[in-house]
Amino acid sequence: MPVIRGSTNKAPVTAGEVFSLIRDGVATTRSELRRLTGLSRTAVAARVSALSDRGLVVEREEGLSTGGRPPTLMMFNSEAGVVLSAAIGRSRTRLAVCNLAGDIQAIGDLDQEVGLGPDDLMPDVVKRLEALLEESGREADTVHGVGLSLPGTVDQERGCSLDSPVMRGWDGVPLEPYFRELTAAPILVDNDANVIALAERNGERRGIDDLLLLKISTGLGAGIISGGVLQRGAVGAAGEFGHNKTPAAAGLPCRCGDTGCLEAIAGGWALVRALQQQGHAVGHIRDVVDLANRGEPEARRLIRESGRHVGDVIAGAVNLLNPAIVVIDGDMARAYDILVAGFREALYRNATALSTRVLQVVPTTYGDRSGVIGSATLILDRILSPGAIDESLRSKR
Repeated sequence: MPVIRGSTNKAPVTAGEVFSLIRDGVATTRSELRRLTGLSRTAVAARVSALSDRGLVVEREEGLSTGGRPPTLMMFNSEAGVVLSAAIGRSRTRLAVCNLAGDIQAIGDLDQEVGLGPDDLMPDVVKRLEALLEESGREADTVHGVGLSLPGTVDQERGCSLDSPVMRGWDGVPLEPYFRELTAAPILVDNDANVIALAERNGERRGIDDLLLLKISTGLGAGIISGGVLQRGAVGAAGEFGHNKTPAAAGLPCRCGDTGCLEAIAGGWALVRALQQQGHAVGHIRDVVDLANRGEPEARRLIRESGRHVGDVIAGAVNLLNPAIVVIDGDMARAYDILVAGFREALYRNATALSTRVLQVVPTTYGDRSGVIGSATLILDRILSPGAIDESLRSKR
């Protein structure tokens, strides 16, 4: 419950903070706003009016009457605009148009050749988003922001990839300029596992302050929510556990150029390589998962072993961070039972009994839509924050 600001030494509650109370469903009437904020009737009316004029809040006379006129209910207007979302991967990009609640209005995929640089791929991404925008019945002037996610470390300040072994040719290339003919709205870029962790925390896992999201796919990465805050680290490299050294991979080359990395035995690309060497016609970890789900013994063994190797390494993170929940995402999560059987075995063998006492291991909430929902969550958290709302109201005066 928000603290009432009753002291004259504190700044009054702003329109942006009022909006957050309405958006989160904490306050649905003006009287509740007065009680929660300590604002006068006139001050509440002014803030609600400003939000209504922007279309962010709507009021309806639907409240239960206590004998007089029924109270007017206030609601966040999630249809006041849209955000564009893109989860850019090594061989496939998923794109979506979402309303301001993060609900998908239109979605599509863009399959691409492995190794395409930003100058080759990003124009197609923008063009596809324009098509999805038209499909959703929206115009470019309704776009409030764009959220993008990339594999590997991301420099959020510059909006570009940073030292990623997956997206070669992307490092240091800002992605914002590619969108400027489409929209002048804010654009944010983050790591793929980070945005999925945000989506989980803002959705089904709301209220869980300590969460570890593992993306187990072609590469390996983690999104870390600790104390209710996404942890990015000093240079944005938090969660890059795929390049932890592990004795099981000693001497094996990794695609990052080093040897002995966890990815060299547990990453999807390593599993693809192992099956190819055995004569299987696989080109992506999705093919390996399909084989495993059809009962192919070697594919099942490799995925289970990948889970074991990941569990060995993640046990240290569980001891260090003590999350309440570990969420499993990524292409290998489509063979969840096989993967997690190995993962649980190693995790509970190596982590302390105390750190795992209440720990849950669960699949991602959003399945193969987690990347675009996460990218939408990333930008929505920025543009609908109290500070951003207050700034937008000032700029409209």
